[in-house]
Amino acid sequence: MKTTQATSGLLQLLMVVVCLLIATPQLEGKVRRRLTIKSDPPGALVYVDDQRIGITPVSTSFTFYGTRKIQLIKDGYETITVMRAIRPPWYQITPLDFFTENLVTTEFRDERLLQFKLLPQRIRTDQELRQRGNQLRRRATERIVVPPPPAADPASRQPPENRSLPAIRPAPSAAGP
Repeated sequence: MKTTQATSGLLQLLMVVVCLLIATPQLEGKVRRRLTIKSDPPGALVYVDDQRIGITPVSTSFTFYGTRKIQLIKDGYETITVMRAIRPPWYQITPLDFFTENLVTTEFRDERLLQFKLLPQRIRTDQELRQRGNQLRRRATERIVVPPPPAADPASRQPPENRSLPAIRPAPSAAGP
């Protein structure tokens, strides 16, 4: 009988704690995540995960950590496309994130700054343009639709070897046989 009373007392205490947690809005933890992207020179158009964010310097909030595709585009400058890992801080690692998101009254701020130096767009020689055109022509005849991986020197780029990439098949004609 004593164990039943102790169990019901413990259950009642647990119910009171749960009700207090649900009924007390000031116990909400807050985590504010902000990503700021700057470029030198400023004024580049920024895409994060293929979504337009704005013109540098620009800030945006984010919800999830992980690897992000960041692209900066500005007339007269080389386009920058990078995959950047945004790692969570200690208080956002599972299972600590449950407490910081829901129970801790302190507001946490995670502000990330990414800076990029834009390089002036270089003028390609006639030979480089012809090589690139021939490369694109070969790729089109081989029906390869995936762009080649970036190389340090554009003149040294070679078409990829015959990989098992899906080829573009012509659509069946609308006319019958």
